[in-house]
Amino acid sequence: MEAEREFLTTRNGAVKRGSHLLAEEATEAYEAAREKVAAFVGGQTDEVVWTKNSTEALNLVAYSLSNASAGRGGEAASRLAIGPGDEIVVTRAEHHANLVPWQELCARTGATLKWLDVLPMGTPDQGRLDMATLDVMTERTKIVAFAHVSNVTGAVAPVAEIVAAAKAVGALVVLDACQSVPHFPVDFPSLGVDVAVFSGHKMLGPTGIGALWAKAGLLDALPVFMTGGSMVEVVTMESTTYLKAPAKFEAGTQMVSQAVGLGAAVDYLNHVGMENIHAHEVALTERMLAGISKIDGVRVVGPTSSHDRVGAVAFVVEDVHPHDVGQVLDSKGVEVRVGHHCAQPIHQVFDTFASSRASIGPYNTEADVDAFLDALSGVRAYFGVS
Repeated sequence: MEAEREFLTTRNGAVKRGSHLLAEEATEAYEAAREKVAAFVGGQTDEVVWTKNSTEALNLVAYSLSNASAGRGGEAASRLAIGPGDEIVVTRAEHHANLVPWQELCARTGATLKWLDVLPMGTPDQGRLDMATLDVMTERTKIVAFAHVSNVTGAVAPVAEIVAAAKAVGALVVLDACQSVPHFPVDFPSLGVDVAVFSGHKMLGPTGIGALWAKAGLLDALPVFMTGGSMVEVVTMESTTYLKAPAKFEAGTQMVSQAVGLGAAVDYLNHVGMENIHAHEVALTERMLAGISKIDGVRVVGPTSSHDRVGAVAFVVEDVHPHDVGQVLDSKGVEVRVGHHCAQPIHQVFDTFASSRASIGPYNTEADVDAFLDALSGVRAYFGVS
């Protein structure tokens, strides 16, 4: 908040457009934030594209691939073309933002959507990806897109195994890292993925800012997605040429103060230390899972162990609607998310239409977890069910 206010009151100029001092200072701040965010995930500055969130970033990739499939982007993009008979693989655990764009890409290109399944309800590893279903990948698979961490179950995906299987068939790997980047150290190049996305508001930054990371060569090959000012090279009445990435994907007036705010958030996370944050959150997650296991009529939607798991803990209270659960907890000063969390297919695995979800961050304490557990233990009694 302080970083945004300082920027807006002292350096609020047009990025890459003006020749005056404010514009130069604004551009420097904008690009300095890009450098910080790139380094935070192990990337280079020219590998990060600013977006308004992860949803936009995933749509950017999907629509760029659609444009490549339509013959746009020249020879460099032709290797990215997708058509009838090709396959796109996702998982049943995906947020809709990493499912619906691929459904739409299949509809536009004639490709077939396939998916990795999850382990069934009733086991300690319930909701984790079922590695026995890796065989859905074939030599026709062109894209494999999956979440690093499920926003419902909190389960960490076995990235190395999935990437190895995808690379064995020559597929492009897209990682939704929304729920991993804020909670433990992440290095995208080391993971072996080709594309990754994440959002600022989940990592103590502002809303309205997200990032797409991709290998520089891939960004250069992808056709443009959104067109307009600031991303063009030469424009005539007949045709247009475009700047190199990442500029070619940043049309129009950009979210400059938000980028600066995200850069400040990264500074803070680095100062605290991602390893420290991870250890802190694991301890609180263990406390929460242990406490929930002692409350009758409450079941966890996802793994019941903290191993390879983050502190997004979804749960169902028997005979009580999730919205009612949320209201009772709110009356006790405890805020949880309710609904299907933009992930309907995985809720179907748990035989429920929706759930409530408590989420742990670096600012939470044992007292917070205990307050949540105390409030949760009284929900069924409040509604007179047992």
